[in-house]
Amino acid sequence: MTAWTAHVTVATVVEKNGKFLFVEEHTEGVTHTVFNQPAGHVEAGETIVEAAIRETMEETGYQVNVTDLIGIYTYTPPMFPDRTYFRFCLRAEAISHDENAELDTGIIGAVWMTLDELVETARARSPLVIKAVQDAQAGKHYPLSLIYEHQNSPLISNLDA
Repeated sequence: MTAWTAHVTVATVVEKNGKFLFVEEHTEGVTHTVFNQPAGHVEAGETIVEAAIRETMEETGYQVNVTDLIGIYTYTPPMFPDRTYFRFCLRAEAISHDENAELDTGIIGAVWMTLDELVETARARSPLVIKAVQDAQAGKHYPLSLIYEHQNSPLISNLDA
């Protein structure tokens, strides 16, 4: 039996003119491409907001400004019961787009769609993709100050010793 693993991830919901920014991508264990928000894992030393900005740029070529937290979601994929994803979903505004940006491996490209168009494809990567857009459309949002991210400093580190 494999040990349970927690994965901390971020995703951005970016809306423009009634459409949302999605990423068409290949994913482990699935034979067809799927649609996801720009999303990925938080890396060592990175804040949640920094991770969201980086992942959006790496997967879409869009520079964004993160404005608020939509929600925190968990998901255990049926095909991987030993994994649970803790997803911080953030609302962001598109600032600029680099059409020549080299996108991450496995990413086909960025796509703007309405929620109905996404649902019609039946290719959302997980139920969280649809839920996050529904929550954004319902007006769910929380200030970024709700997320406290402790930064180690020499003074605080000495207290831990």
